[in-house]
Amino acid sequence: MERFNPSFRESLIIPLWSITVMLVVMNTTMFNVALPTVAQALHLTATSASWIVTGYSILFAISSITYSRLSDFIPIRTLLTLGLLLLGGASIVGMLATNYYMLMAARLLQAVGAASAPGLGIVLVTRYIPVERRGRSMSGIVSAASFGFGFGPIVGGILTQYIGYSSLFAVTALVLLALPVFLRHLPKQAAAPVRFDGWGALFIGVGVTGLLLYLTGHQWLPLALGLAALFAFWVRIQRVEHAFVQPALLHKPKYMSLIAISFVSYVLHFSTLFLMPVILTHLFGKSSSVTGLLIFPGAILTALLSPQIGRWIDRLGNAPVMVSAHVLLLLSAAGFALLSTQSAYFIGAAYLFMSVSVSAIGSSVSNEMSRILDKSEIGGGMGLSQLAQFFGGALGVALTSASLVWQAARPLEAAYAAIFWVMLAGAVLSLLLSVQYVRAGRRKPAAAPLAASE
Repeated sequence: MERFNPSFRESLIIPLWSITVMLVVMNTTMFNVALPTVAQALHLTATSASWIVTGYSILFAISSITYSRLSDFIPIRTLLTLGLLLLGGASIVGMLATNYYMLMAARLLQAVGAASAPGLGIVLVTRYIPVERRGRSMSGIVSAASFGFGFGPIVGGILTQYIGYSSLFAVTALVLLALPVFLRHLPKQAAAPVRFDGWGALFIGVGVTGLLLYLTGHQWLPLALGLAALFAFWVRIQRVEHAFVQPALLHKPKYMSLIAISFVSYVLHFSTLFLMPVILTHLFGKSSSVTGLLIFPGAILTALLSPQIGRWIDRLGNAPVMVSAHVLLLLSAAGFALLSTQSAYFIGAAYLFMSVSVSAIGSSVSNEMSRILDKSEIGGGMGLSQLAQFFGGALGVALTSASLVWQAARPLEAAYAAIFWVMLAGAVLSLLLSVQYVRAGRRKPAAAPLAASE
């Protein structure tokens, strides 16, 4: 069996890493609510202001898979140190920024640094925690991200209103306080010769950027360049020995099923997070602060339940938790479809179920991936999963926004309900995928777990 490092201080590192992930996710959602203030202070157009979030998101997605892939060659300790130094240093620059270009540079550097935390966290859990108790740690990191999504808008709104948007950078700079602890207690690995596929990273980076630009701006040139880059990426990974993403991953039906399940759940989650403030503002006349207050209970409940979700995964296995979470997701989607146009409180109640279900799906799916992937595939596999989740979120927001435009002539209640009915169909699809995955696992013995002999 693989010999897990007995000196690894799991009880210290995992909670601290979860807090770091929470701050990283908050760094995205805090700036979403601060954009109008930033635009007014720096005299920006709506397009220029939106790039503060869009540019961050694009670089975050590309950097996330890069860190995960590099972890196959470079120690996690080294990569995390680099990432947190970039994030903390860029946050200090952002606090001092006096113009758009300085602020934009700080945000882009923040994205490159922040991307180290979520993906490397999953890799760390997979490599250093035995499979029989891995679920709790995996759930802690995933739920920290959910908590960050809910807590970020509240903190961002309060700080922006009473102190100023520059204070948002101070929150993210707090990650530097965790660095000495990570340096002292993270395992010291021997670095392997780096065989990094730079062209593959460039192709997938351009491809994803092109698709995201098309989704946000609906311009055909970025779409064409993105598709061409993705085709070049596909050709390259088939021909080079140490590809940026191992092509074997794309030929693993079990892994690709998990990617699809995770992808759909993120489409639904981000679509809901985008649509909630729209409904609350235009249908119920609520302020943005009310939106934050309705999202926050779901984030809190998710954080409180994460240890129990992890224990269920460790005790019952990934499959029962995955299927049960999908049933909860189905109930949430049905609640949104049937009741969201009736009362703002129904929206808050339905989001409680969605936040918990998406966190449980993410935890069980990530844990299952760590079980079925070979050790050499963990970095690339987890990185690709992170990229798929991010792209699913971006796609969900883009499709929801486009759907509102298409239904501009319809009554608001009918337009919102139609979107939620489509989301309900997506939840049914994801449930069917999870049930099919479980049935396939029962028919065929599972692949050898990661903890294979060295």
